[in-house]
Amino acid sequence: MSKPLNDRTSQGALDDYRITSTVEIFDLLRQIEASRTLVTLSSPEGHSYTTLIWQIEPDRGMVGFSGEVNHAGLRALLESEEVTAVAYLDSIKVQFDLEGLVLVHGDQHIINARYPRELYRFQRRTSFRVKPAFSALPTAHFAHPDHPKTSLALRVLDVSLGGMALFLPENTPSISDGTRVPSCSLRLDDDTWLDVSFVMRHATPIHPDTRGARLGCEFVNLQQAERDLQQYINQTQKRQLALAARKV
Repeated sequence: MSKPLNDRTSQGALDDYRITSTVEIFDLLRQIEASRTLVTLSSPEGHSYTTLIWQIEPDRGMVGFSGEVNHAGLRALLESEEVTAVAYLDSIKVQFDLEGLVLVHGDQHIINARYPRELYRFQRRTSFRVKPAFSALPTAHFAHPDHPKTSLALRVLDVSLGGMALFLPENTPSISDGTRVPSCSLRLDDDTWLDVSFVMRHATPIHPDTRGARLGCEFVNLQQAERDLQQYINQTQKRQLALAARKV
């Protein structure tokens, strides 16, 4: 059973997985609906009910699930103040809290709930995440998606086969969650230059003294760049392990 997200004590640890973009929320819910993926509703009291998304209506602020009026677990869920929904899309776990559950009677019994304002997308990393050497000046070069005439050169904080984190200075125009950057020249060191595309997933404020934000970015279709990136990650890991061993 998944613990309600609004009750977790370490919210900061979940920032990397939180999605608040209305476009991304709708897209994930639509994927769950279209693939007929099972959704498990559960409460802290131990009650659960497995169902399907029946309708998605963001304009009305509502999402609906199929329901059975005589199911004991469902009746108990309807009385709970905390209900969590969990679905799995391949290796991705999608989780969000549900509020205002009500069973609507008609030709089909529908469980209506308030449309989620945020959800969490958990995915296994396909490789280790490494921090490029600061002295190598690791930088991502691309045109700002909302200001095409503005060229950005953002420092790379860390990188994996799944994505990267970039530092966005406070005086730089922000980039909205869900924005796709189709062309980026990624310089990790003198020997590693990669052409990649990515989707901006989330922005997290860093310590106030740093005057900027951490951008979490997910790579899209690495293709030829994947082999070179894997080699860079492997070499960086070996160097970091060797340095750590010398300090012991």
